[in-house]
Amino acid sequence: MKFAIPFFAAVAAVVSATAIPQGAELQARQFSGTESGQATWFNPALGACGITNTDSDYITAISHQIFNTYPGFVAGSNPNNNPICGHRLAVSYGGKTVDVTITDLCGSCTEFDLDLSPAAFSSLADEGLGRIPVTWTWL
Repeated sequence: MKFAIPFFAAVAAVVSATAIPQGAELQARQFSGTESGQATWFNPALGACGITNTDSDYITAISHQIFNTYPGFVAGSNPNNNPICGHRLAVSYGGKTVDVTITDLCGSCTEFDLDLSPAAFSSLADEGLGRIPVTWTWL
């Protein structure tokens, strides 16, 4: 019993001193190049970046997987301060391309999906389609 207490105290000290990766360090990710995913549209309002947008703004919500792992952002901190906010993407479908600004996150999107404003979506396709396959590039 005399040995057990010092042993467990030593183990606790080592475990508490071990660095645990936070935010962007959890997963290495490339934030350049071209990606493929699905695009949908939504009616924007106050987004995760703290910016209020309207249907006529050329904006996008990006997947929570990308939003929460963007370099310089610590998951769980104030999303208004995420450095991804304000970055631009070129989104393409059917021979058309539209430039959009990231102002929100999409909680239901898979990793490379985008949720576009009505203005941005309708520049690519009829809103009645609801969902289209897109490619997009970091600008």
